[in-house]
Amino acid sequence: MKTAMKVANLPRLVPLLYIVFLLIPIYWLVNMSFKSTNEILGAFSLWPQEFTLDNYRKIFTDPTWYNGYLNSLAYVAINTVLSVSAALPAAYAFSRYRFLGDKHLFFWLLTNRMAPPAVFALPFFQLYSSIGLFDTHIAVALAHCLFNIPLAVWILEGFMSGVPQEIDETAFIDGHSFPRFFVRIFIPIIASGIGVAAFFCFMFSWVELLLAKTLTSVEAKPIAATMTRTASTAGYELGLLAAAGTLTIIPGALVIYFVRNYIAKGFALGRV
Repeated sequence: MKTAMKVANLPRLVPLLYIVFLLIPIYWLVNMSFKSTNEILGAFSLWPQEFTLDNYRKIFTDPTWYNGYLNSLAYVAINTVLSVSAALPAAYAFSRYRFLGDKHLFFWLLTNRMAPPAVFALPFFQLYSSIGLFDTHIAVALAHCLFNIPLAVWILEGFMSGVPQEIDETAFIDGHSFPRFFVRIFIPIIASGIGVAAFFCFMFSWVELLLAKTLTSVEAKPIAATMTRTASTAGYELGLLAAAGTLTIIPGALVIYFVRNYIAKGFALGRV
């Protein structure tokens, strides 16, 4: 009887162990953020022996650090809005119309997502330096559009294709103009798709480092670039790095929380 109960509980135990395994790195990062560098390099401990908030205090009081977070949030927000706004009409065209080379164009858009950012770093650097956009938030946001717009188009096209075309025809028969139909009727129907597309645009722009670091220097330098410059005469400030890493998780976690239902619908539809 006991053996049967253990076997029955096994399917519940496996996901629990997997979740614990995934949370170990996050716990260790948070654990290190409350330690000094000397303690981190010293004896092994599962929790801080000398609890300190100095690492977080430095981040919230040093302009170099907190401006890095503000810069990252600024260009990520701009990129998300631009990517989703540009992808909506493009995805509608791919889902509702058939034209010469539509499948080839759709595939070409996805190839931009497949290309590594290093391929475009030098062209973007030279272009933005020439036109005065270097070290600005819009420079990084526009560069990330090269990868995020194709992704958003691909996601939104799947959601739009799942909406019957009869809805479009009925709205036009009722006298709705296309802009009014698109904004008041169609967009609310695919709201979950927009949430999923916005989430992935945010995520990919937030974690991207190479272009963000190459196209900025001081005024728009992101937090990821700041984290790579923590070396001193005593070595790397590991506690400070851990605190900065912990804080970079929070925006992504908040976005996931607010769009979690939309993401679930995206997986259910098979496009995400």
